[in-house]
Amino acid sequence: MKLIPILALSLVGGQAFATDDIQYDLSFDNAAHHEALISATFNNVKNGTLEPVMSRSSPGRYALHEFAKNVYRVSAKDSKGNALKITRPNPYQWNIEKHDGTVTVTYTLFADRAGGTYSQVDRTHAHLNIPATFMWAKGYEDRKIRVNFKPFSDDWKVATQLEKTAQPYSFTAPNLAYFLDSPTELSNHDLRSWSVPSGGKDYTIKLAVHHDGTAGDMDEYTKRAKAIIDEQVKVFGELPDFDYGEYVFIACYLPHISGDGMEHRNSTILTTNTSLDENEFKQQGTLSHEFIHAWNVERIRPKDLEPFNFTNANMTKNLWFAEGFTKYYGDLTIRRAKHASIEDYLKVVSATVNQANFAAGRNYFSPEGASMMATFTDASTSIDPTNFRNIFFSYYSYGRVMAMALDLSIRDEFQGKTLDGYMALMWRKFGKPEIPYTRDDLRSTLGEYLGNKAFADTFFDTYIVNKNTPDFAKLLKSAGLEVTTPKADKPYVGPISLKFKGEAANISSSIKVGSPLYASGLERGDTIVALGRRSIRSQELWDKALEQFTVGETTTIKYLSRGQEYSTDITFTPNPKLEVVKLPDEKTSEQQEAFLAAWIGTE
Repeated sequence: MKLIPILALSLVGGQAFATDDIQYDLSFDNAAHHEALISATFNNVKNGTLEPVMSRSSPGRYALHEFAKNVYRVSAKDSKGNALKITRPNPYQWNIEKHDGTVTVTYTLFADRAGGTYSQVDRTHAHLNIPATFMWAKGYEDRKIRVNFKPFSDDWKVATQLEKTAQPYSFTAPNLAYFLDSPTELSNHDLRSWSVPSGGKDYTIKLAVHHDGTAGDMDEYTKRAKAIIDEQVKVFGELPDFDYGEYVFIACYLPHISGDGMEHRNSTILTTNTSLDENEFKQQGTLSHEFIHAWNVERIRPKDLEPFNFTNANMTKNLWFAEGFTKYYGDLTIRRAKHASIEDYLKVVSATVNQANFAAGRNYFSPEGASMMATFTDASTSIDPTNFRNIFFSYYSYGRVMAMALDLSIRDEFQGKTLDGYMALMWRKFGKPEIPYTRDDLRSTLGEYLGNKAFADTFFDTYIVNKNTPDFAKLLKSAGLEVTTPKADKPYVGPISLKFKGEAANISSSIKVGSPLYASGLERGDTIVALGRRSIRSQELWDKALEQFTVGETTTIKYLSRGQEYSTDITFTPNPKLEVVKLPDEKTSEQQEAFLAAWIGTE
């Protein structure tokens, strides 16, 4: 334990703190125009240059976001209030020299996007993603941090994973890494809390929701959250040891909010622009996904992400497991908690099977390759068009495909074994002791759990390193489920998005590789003039034009492409869309019924 001399303590707001702690002060007087005024005080600064910076990336995100673009009116002073000269060596950094050992940097932050990555300040709340809000100084990452908020409104409360103090608007963090991982919401939000026993301790779970709904909405949402969390604890065997004995869901469900979900060590951000009632509590999907992350990603953590780099993009090959397996369990534990019907869950299974078979990106990247694309696809922005619709298969969906295939394979081939057991072993070996894992650890732990190294090696070589598609028709048969093609008799030209400007049918998204439209040469930005004898001036006319043809028939399609008119043949293929359905009871064995119930629960 580090002993702090009594002379190195001061009082701020009635609380003792070390004089080399970093202190932030925030006020929101200009909230109407989305501004926060922020001061950062660095004491006992070493001789030489202080280098405050703004982060370029954020926990849970893998692309760059350039938070410095919303920082301005930067000034600095020493302990006596004397102005200090600032130079800017790059867009993200401000250098300050010739100080007296104390530097206070003051700046204005513009913030108007509430989600998991950015911040928003207005008269209803201050929604703060910490890397998007606070400067920090190179070389001082290990110092303790205190942050003091001056709320815009007297009814604002604070929801955060930061450590509380005796003052309601003052909080601390043990170091920079924890601070930057601690989103904070100041608003007049509704709060529910309950206790969950685990490992001989009682943990407090908090649900803080900034919304315009009713107390009844909060009660229903809380009931669902409790049931989902209970099912997730069953998977891993226990809760994580939350650092301050609690975990908080920080939710904003209002019209001016952006949709998102973002995991953090002892909290998560949940946002959307619809209310609980309007969305029929579908927000439970994000809540379920993000709480799984308390185990998988926050503690069962890829070695590639350690330490997290706040000044650059972060890449790992293992997002198929970190995000994809989390997506699988997010859906599955809602079903097991009986907050989704079996019919609803089979729609998820159908979507997973369709993605496995028809997502064009599976032909370009393996799950590991898709994971490495996160730096370009994870809320990353650019202005040039991409071909991601054809070459990228989201590691969320790709990973869910692999999780479901592995779960079904284990249940079918290894009596008494499940994917739950594998996840629980990953938790005990890597999550609970917080030992970052590698891909080889994922593979060897699977072999260890099953007592079958050959199975683990084959699965990883076939599906994770390479790009093969699992045989879901075979795998789902064990659960009494059948993969069908209900629209095989319907003519199909491929997925297409049309926007109509006047009478022009403009293609608004990339054409899928391998589809009849692709073979005929059409692409995003082209304008369809006619299909067969029918001119295309509306979505209704397009749909009716398709209906007049049969599978295997060929007709002409006329279109404009960059000023040139083309007419070419197009041949209609069967609609390949798959649907997973439950076999009739008379065709289902007791063994199949038991398999399904053990996997997704009973009705």
